[in-house]
Order: sequence, then C-alpha cells, then structure tokens
Amino acid sequence: MTHPPRHEPDSPRDLVGIGIGPCNLSLAALAHPLAELDAVFYEQRPGFDWHPGLLIEGATIQVPFLADLVTLVDPTSPWSFLSYLRTRERLFPFYFAERFHIQRAEYDAYCRWVAEALPGLHFRHQVDAVRWNPDRDVFEVDHTQLDAEGQAEALGRTYTRNIVLGVGTTPYVPDPLRPLVDAPGVPVVHAADYLDHRDSVLAAGHVTVVGSGQSGAEVFLDLLKHRPAGREKLHWIGRTEAFAPMEYSKLGLEHFTPDYTRYFHALAEPVRDRLVSAQWQLHKGIDAGTLDAIHDELYRRTLHGGWPDAVLIPGVRVRTAGRVATTKIELHLEHLQQDSRSRLTTDAVVLATGYRERPLGRLLAGLDPYVRRDSSERPRIDEDFRLVLDPSVTGSVYVQNAELHTHGVGAPDLGLAAWRSATILNTVTGKDPYPLPSRTAFTSFGLAETTPRMPQARQSTRLVPLVEGR
Repeated sequence: MTHPPRHEPDSPRDLVGIGIGPCNLSLAALAHPLAELDAVFYEQRPGFDWHPGLLIEGATIQVPFLADLVTLVDPTSPWSFLSYLRTRERLFPFYFAERFHIQRAEYDAYCRWVAEALPGLHFRHQVDAVRWNPDRDVFEVDHTQLDAEGQAEALGRTYTRNIVLGVGTTPYVPDPLRPLVDAPGVPVVHAADYLDHRDSVLAAGHVTVVGSGQSGAEVFLDLLKHRPAGREKLHWIGRTEAFAPMEYSKLGLEHFTPDYTRYFHALAEPVRDRLVSAQWQLHKGIDAGTLDAIHDELYRRTLHGGWPDAVLIPGVRVRTAGRVATTKIELHLEHLQQDSRSRLTTDAVVLATGYRERPLGRLLAGLDPYVRRDSSERPRIDEDFRLVLDPSVTGSVYVQNAELHTHGVGAPDLGLAAWRSATILNTVTGKDPYPLPSRTAFTSFGLAETTPRMPQARQSTRLVPLVEGR
C-alpha cells in the first residue's frame, strides 16, 4: 500500500479537499497511489454517509456499478467496487446475482469501506474559512477539530497550493412549505430524513408525498407497501406534467459523457441556462423499474375488487400551506394545466423536493474579491473545473458537483465522478497520471469542433489586502 509523503509542519500541501462525499472520496482514492502528491481532506461529519435517510430497502442507485469511485478511469485500482466485493468474499454471489445496478445501501457500504481505509481523510474537521495569502502564494484553510459531541476541540490552519471543494448539496424546501418544517406537532420531513421519521409518518392517518422525482417515487412506494389495503390514505403530487420515466436510452445516456460535458461548457451562457431546465428528464425523471413497481403494487390491491385509497396527481404545485388545529396540515394546491385550485388536508407530509448546491458564500468570503462571475453572479468555472480567479492568484480552487451551470446535467452524476477527479489530478500534477479517452460518445453534439468559451468577465473589483483574521 502506498504511504502518503511525510509532511513538514507549516509547509504547504499540494491539495486540500473540503468535504468528503462521493466526489472528493473519488478524488482521494485516485490521489492515493500518486506518491508525489501531498493531499489531505477535511469533513465536519463524524464519518462517511450518503443520503442515509433514503437508504430504503430495495432502492438502487441509478447508474451501473461501474460508476464507482475509480473504475471508469482506473479499472485496476484497489478501491474499485469489485475490489470491495473481493475483500468481503462476495464476488461469486454478485456474479450469480447478475446485478448491473446495486442497492443504495450497498453503494454506501462500499464508500464507507474506502473512507475507513484511505489515509489523509480527517473527519470531525469543520472548515471555517479559506483565504489567499499573497505573500506566500498559498491558500490558508482554517479549520476546527470537533469532539464526539460536535463541539470545538482545537483550531488549526493548513496551507495549500490547491483546493478542491466537494461540499455537496443540501435538501431544498420550497418557500410555501418552509414554515411547516421547523414547527412542532405534525410530521413534515424532507425525504433526506425519511428513514429517521418513517415510523411516525407511517402512523399518520393520511400522508402526502410532494415531489415527482425518484425520491418521491421511492418514498411513495415504501409507504404504499406498508399501508393496509383499501385504507392506504395516500396522496402523491408533483409539479411535472407526468410521473415521467428517466431518459435511459443508450444514446440518451451519452449526455453523461465527457464529450457532452465539453460541448456544453463551450456553449454560450444563455444557451446553457435554457438547456439545464429543459433537460430535467435526463436527471430528474423516475427509474422505469420504480414506476413499474408502483403500478404493480396498486394493481395487486385491486385483486378483490375496489381501488386503493391512493391519489396520484402530477401537474400540481403547492401555493401555500398551513397548520389546522395543530394536528393537521392544509395544502393549497393549483393545477397548472387546468388553472384550477383546491385544498388538501393531511396528517403528514414528506417533501421529496430535491437538493440544491450548497452555498459557498460563507466558506469563500475571503476569496470573493478574486472570484470572477458570470452575468447571473455565479462563479465562472473553466473546462478543468477550476474557479476563474484573478490572475494574481497563482493557486487553483476546483469544484466538484457545483458546476451544473457550466458543465451541464452530468455535474451531479456519479458516472462522471471518476473522470472529473482524474481531470483535476492531471491538472494539479501537471502530468498525465490518468490518461483520459479523447472520445466517449457516438453522438456528435455540434456541427463543428468547438473550443471552450467563457462569458465576458464582470467589471473587475478593486482588490483589497487580505488581513489576517478577516
């Protein structure tokens, strides 16, 4: 096993990763054999976990097992999913199971195995601030070490030439429903916390699931399976015009290739913005198998006559919501096609309303004068996943799963995680430790070869000296 290089106190690291989710875990796994690279990763959580509230029994990830942390750029890596199975003596059972899509719980267990074995990963380390030190030509990363109760135990500072932000996403709650989440009494939970509150939700008289994507479908199916036939008392509503299957044709999946990512990045900013919203079915649709399972379960409940007490309504948005007599919730609904309105009274709500990129403003406040932004004030990100910074900054800040607006629908996709990590490592090292393919799709996405173009930079802000402690 390769050992990390000895690090001298106060000398700059080559790379500091902030956040240890699947993306930065992929980076750490691929960085591990690069003996010349001095890298360290910080995460405020006590250990690795991946959407623990959605590890519903039987739920699978929506990409093949080959989209693990490393395989698509280095199939020989000791950190592959197949290597994990080998260490668990499960290769033969997996071989006979003939599974291309593994369960979420198994993917989570695999990532935990990697996280527990890799050196250089520091959990319970909260990163507080990032600054550029022009005198030393390095970044300063201030962090707080946390104890088992999550309280501050020690303060530290790490110097580094490069940073990789992999802080992930945060659960999104629409404005009309936000006042309900923190109020006591009636269960209103985000799908991200579903399993933690599953018993109380199942015990509720009537349950409403809001959200027509994969998470909403999985939660609805789980509730449906565990409610008595004829007395299901379930509503499933969502804004999309249909409970639509995810685009999963072989050519359609080529939107999740490096070829399409490069093509998308070279498009003009307004075109990119239009495409992201128009391509929702590429990454926000529902797995066809999950839709089949829901229909099968509903059909099974008609066996002895009658229909299940389950209402599925797409094309509906929640206008407002409020509590009724402290024990119920009233949702004010609007049907987008009929232009009609109605009210729904329910005893519990599960918000399968998705995730948003975690805001970086607080973390990067010290770098704000250096960050170049687009016309919508979003950070500009180059083809190699680097924030575009003022030329006076000689170091680089890379992002993982925070570049949807510049790199397209593949940004959050696990299938591109290893390729993005390899791209970052090739750039950081200035070498080619991971040779990457020049072509990855049969589709040609444009009429002519395009070169990456960047939107015109906003007016440059006057740089101010960064004072220690600011």
